[in-house]
Formats: sequence, C-alpha cells, structure tokens
Amino acid sequence: MKIVDAKTFVVGNPPPSYGGRYFVFLKLVTDAGVEGVGEVYAATFGAHTVARMVEDVCGRHVIGADPGRIEQLWRDVYSRGYTQRPDVSLVAVLSGIEMACWDIVGKELDRPVHALLGGRVRDRLRSYSYLYPADGDTADVYRDPDTAAQRAVEYVEQGFTAVKFDPLGDYATFDPRQPSLEALERTERYVRQVRDAVGDRCDLLVGTHGQLTSSGAIRLAKRLEPYDPLWLEEPTPPESPEEMARVARGTSIPIATGERLTTKYEFARVLATGAASILQLNLGRSGGLLEGRKIAALAEAHYASIAPHLYCGPVVGAANIQLSLCVPNFLMLEGIHTWGGFHAEILKKPIVWEGGYVLPPAAPGLGVELDEEVALRHPYDEDALHLEMVSGEPEP
Repeated sequence: MKIVDAKTFVVGNPPPSYGGRYFVFLKLVTDAGVEGVGEVYAATFGAHTVARMVEDVCGRHVIGADPGRIEQLWRDVYSRGYTQRPDVSLVAVLSGIEMACWDIVGKELDRPVHALLGGRVRDRLRSYSYLYPADGDTADVYRDPDTAAQRAVEYVEQGFTAVKFDPLGDYATFDPRQPSLEALERTERYVRQVRDAVGDRCDLLVGTHGQLTSSGAIRLAKRLEPYDPLWLEEPTPPESPEEMARVARGTSIPIATGERLTTKYEFARVLATGAASILQLNLGRSGGLLEGRKIAALAEAHYASIAPHLYCGPVVGAANIQLSLCVPNFLMLEGIHTWGGFHAEILKKPIVWEGGYVLPPAAPGLGVELDEEVALRHPYDEDALHLEMVSGEPEP
C-alpha cells in the first residue's frame, strides 16, 4: 500500500473560536483507497503558509511512501534539509502526517490506534477544561474571581473534576518577568475564591504561559500552596528547563509543562533536570502518536504523568485520546469544554464526553472522520496567527 495523494484543509474556527483562530487538517489517500486524517498544530507561521509546508513535505517524502513504515518516514522528515533537531514548525507538520498514517494503518487493520500501541488500559479518560466566558457575563472570567468562582461551580455540576485558568494577565514578548505585588495579590485572590467555591470537589490547574522568572514563579507558588493546586503550568519559558527546575525544587505544587515542546529529546531534558512531573505534550506538535508513546515511556521511568494538551482542533484531540487510552501514567486530558460546538460540527461523529470523562471511540484508526463539507464551508481567509503575544511589556 502506497500513499498517492495529500490534501490540506485550512479551516476557520467560528466565534467564540475556542481552540484558536483556525485549524490545519490534512488527508492522506492510499492506492487502496484508504484515507487517513491528521492535524498540524503550528502557531509560528500563517495558516496557509503551514498548509504549503505540509504540501512540500508530502511532495518530497510522503507521496509514494508506505504508510505503515512510520518510524522510517518519521526519521526521513525529521532529518530533512540537514535539520535532525526539534524544529517546532517542521515537527508540527510531521506530527499531522504521522497521525494520518496511523489512521490509515488502523483502518486497514480494522483496529483503533490504541490497540496497535499496546492496548487499552482504561475505559474512560478524565477530562478538564479552561474556564470560558458565558453569555451574559458582565465581567472577565479570566480576571474577575467572582465570575471565575461561579463558572467553576457550574463546571463541577456538569461533572468536571478539574478546571484550568491563568489569572496572571497577558503573556508578552518581554517575558519572563518579575510579577508585581498587585499581580501576586490578584492571582492569589482568584485562586482562593475558586477553591472556596468548589471545595475539594475539583482540582485547580493554574497556568502562567511562561510569564515569570524562576524567582518570581517561586514567590507566586508560595502564595498558592495553601489552596493546593494540582499543578502550576509552565511557570517559566520552555527554553530553559534548568530554570523551571529551580521552581520545581522551590514549591510543593507539581509543575506541568510541554505544550511548546517537541520530540522525546526536549521532553527528556525536562525529565533529566527535574523541571516538571506532568508532561503536557500536544500530539499535533510534539511528534505524533509513536513519538508520544516514547515520551510517555520516558515519563513513566521518571514517575511522571502525561496530561495531553489541546488548544487546536478535534483531530489532535482524537490522537490525544488514542495515546491516553494505552499509557499507564496518564493523568488527565484537556478538552474545549465538553467537546461540543464547532469541535463536534467539524466531525462526522463527535467525540463522546460524559460526566467529566471522554469515552473511547469504537471506530478503527483515530476513531474520527473529518466532515469535509463543513471544513470547506469554513475557510480561513485571514492572516492572523493561531495565537499572538502582547508586544513588549504588558500592563501589570
């Protein structure tokens, strides 16, 4: 079986656009007529530039290849142009291609991907979500602790046992920085009120988007320790795990990181330095499913957990689900609220969320099918990036 065609879909994510401004999907087709779908999580270039990158890689390395020789294909793409290093944009493209190959292999064998990666070890997956705005809000849920507390209670009543938020403020190109006393007080008050509202029914996941220096992160962590968050996410930028390790040694709160990391090589540095005990790999950027299985194995050997990241589309979400089902050190899975809205509309059959948990899909491969008609009805025709930072120094 050979891959004979590749097609990209650059899809605009309609308001409220949770998960980013757009999604980049791809489809691979074999000479046997089997199709596989993947998704690329690349935020460093415009969406259509990323699509052209996918087409370039597919033209040079994928068309004519056997989709079952995933390790060989991975090494060829990873090494192209004499790179052979964790290039975040190239590995994102590779990730989408790799998961599409697994989708093909699973469909050809009539087996879900998790069955080909060791087999299922759990029957449902604990799920968490950011606290998102709601219709009728009169205050910003990301800045106002009263609104956040109300929203957290609503999520708990739906079945969530963990919620995430990042009350520190804007992330910016001048990060990392030392937090102001006002920012420390505001963040502590926010976390305290959410904890008071949900009690012990719900874990609190505190994000910072790499905004802090290591000393600043330790100052913040000391204030938050009385409220027992399950994790402090990416307290320092991802470029120096050694600095993040200083934070991990300076607080009792577990450190989580990984949404901006790629391949086993970068995650190995995190583990070797002791920078984090919770790895948030995003399979649309970190190298795909087989690479994700290797990262999970490295984490297992360091008594670390994985909590796959999702701030993109549902095909990456489907890949995250397949990996999570077959690794023993899975902690929890990020979703966009309850996996509804456009994330459900873009699939022929939505991912099933029930009472705080994602249920395993029964279909072979990744277990989802892209609705191409919906994708074509929502083209992304703007030039903004998937996410953008504040330029310079943000307001305190």
